[in-house]
Parts: sequence; C-alpha cells; structure tokens
Amino acid sequence: MNYHNKRFRPVQNTINGETTADTVFEYKQEGNILTAIYRGGSITKGHLMGLVDALGNIEMCYHQINDKGELMTGRCLSKPELLPNGKLRLHETWQWTSGDCSKGQSVIEEI
Repeated sequence: MNYHNKRFRPVQNTINGETTADTVFEYKQEGNILTAIYRGGSITKGHLMGLVDALGNIEMCYHQINDKGELMTGRCLSKPELLPNGKLRLHETWQWTSGDCSKGQSVIEEI
C-alpha cells in the first residue's frame, strides 16, 4: 500500500475531534515513512508523521494548531479499506495527547 500524493477528506468523526469535511490531508510516502500536511475547517495547520506496515496500516503521531490558537497533539492508528471505485477509506482510532486526552474514531476517504 502506498499513500504517496493521495489526498483525503474526513467523512465521519466523533464529537471531540477537530477535523471536518472542510479538512484536507495531503499524504507523502517514502518507503514505509508517511508524512502529511493538513488544514481546513477549524484547523489552521497540521502535520502528521507515521509508519506504514505491510498491510497498509498506519501508526502515526500528529500535531495541529486550531482556529483558537491552541496547539493540539495526538496519536492515531489508521486501517485501510479499498472501496469499489478503487479509492481508499481509512478507519482511524485516535487519542489526544494534549487537552483532555480523550479518544475518538474517524473515517477519511481519498478524494
């Protein structure tokens, strides 16, 4: 599984998450190292860095600045699903490592 130059947009998120349908993730991958920049909605700017395993699962850390000027950090595990149209859907389980340290789940899809 290679995520290089793929773009994703959230389609579902728990209430304690900050991403919305207006957030766009731009992924880059070199070997098994994944990076991304993202922004949109309540997120002014965000970065993530992770490792991709042989099944395409991604273990990552992220940090972002929201529209309140807060720096938020977290960890996430993403599991890929190949859609009938050939695009990818990522099922994400995450936890903030800042703020209230709550957990959540989200789904993002390739655009």
